[in-house]
Amino acid sequence: MTVPHEAHPDQPEITQRDLDGRSVEIVDAVERGGCFHVAHDGHRIGELVPQRRTRRFVPREDFLAMPRTASLVDPEDFRASAQAFIDDEVADPYGR
Repeated sequence: MTVPHEAHPDQPEITQRDLDGRSVEIVDAVERGGCFHVAHDGHRIGELVPQRRTRRFVPREDFLAMPRTASLVDPEDFRASAQAFIDDEVADPYGR
């Protein structure tokens, strides 16, 4: 999941025609961190922004081995730690 990008008014505006004709140059700029507003028929229709995070492929074998290499959690310690943060009091939603 990507995080929405904050629009900046000083981002260069490119047209659909610019994007078509200069795609390599524009994509290279985005790869280096540049951002562009894309316009079609004089209206801004979107933004080209760099991806905030990259995904890393994890082979299935490595994924399946993760639980075997994880540290064990003591259920009582976990419960005590959770109880310190959880308010399990039943409250009347209409009470004031």
